[in-house]
Amino acid sequence: MADYKKVLVALDFSPVADQVIETAKQLQKRFETQLYLVHVVEYLPPFEPAGDMFMGVDWGVNEQELVDIAKQQLERIAERTGLTQCDRAVVLGNARSEITQQAVDKQCDLIVIGSHGRRGINRLLGSTANAVLNHAKCDVLAVRAE
Repeated sequence: MADYKKVLVALDFSPVADQVIETAKQLQKRFETQLYLVHVVEYLPPFEPAGDMFMGVDWGVNEQELVDIAKQQLERIAERTGLTQCDRAVVLGNARSEITQQAVDKQCDLIVIGSHGRRGINRLLGSTANAVLNHAKCDVLAVRAE
């Protein structure tokens, strides 16, 4: 197993997030690694059936407010889990793209992400963990939801 020095911990605020954090903390203890906590706010504006976005329409969603709320939630998680010394970021965009790009930007050698273990039609619709696994330039550890 490689000695991981920088680990990106991708959190989605679901119940599996606690398992992801626990796994990351074990890696931190074992390898004396630096953890970087990331949450991606995936807000997608509505699309017309033909696939075009409704342009110029105010949907009453303040994207910055969504990011600010997520930052507060990430801060609470960091405090609750004793990870207040870790760098943290909340970004707006596509989770797969943002997680893999954050890992590149921070020069991480491992991404730890939760896997919800979807089956059937939900798997066909895709999962963030699977997409990150297939697009990351570093190792990925998927923590299976119990």
